[in-house]
Amino acid sequence: MANEKSDITNRSDVQLLVETFYGKIRKDEALAPIFNSIVTDWESHFTLLTDFWETQLFLKRKYTGNPITVHEAVDGKMNHTITSEHFGQWLNIWFETVDTLFTGETAWIAKNRAQKMSTMLFVKIFEHRKKGNV
Repeated sequence: MANEKSDITNRSDVQLLVETFYGKIRKDEALAPIFNSIVTDWESHFTLLTDFWETQLFLKRKYTGNPITVHEAVDGKMNHTITSEHFGQWLNIWFETVDTLFTGETAWIAKNRAQKMSTMLFVKIFEHRKKGNV
């Protein structure tokens, strides 16, 4: 009997999603140069992002950072070269990873939240540039 996919139900599932996803990001032609130049400690990054997604999906207040300021800073470190295409590629890989590993309501929520966040973060980066904070 083949293994059937189940929904995202706990921190272990979130950790599997985060680590699988960023394994793909680290090899992606467009995204790897950004992430691999910014993230110096991947294990800590995995923990931080697992906390973030556990907070998003299960409302467990594990993550307390500010993703907007983090992404504005990353854009600055990348000489303001982050584009909507980067966010689109990130989102495509996220959807593909979620769909490969999971199915169900929480998996759908993970894709929906990622889509909304990617749009909001890119808009905030663009606004930050426009304000002359570059």
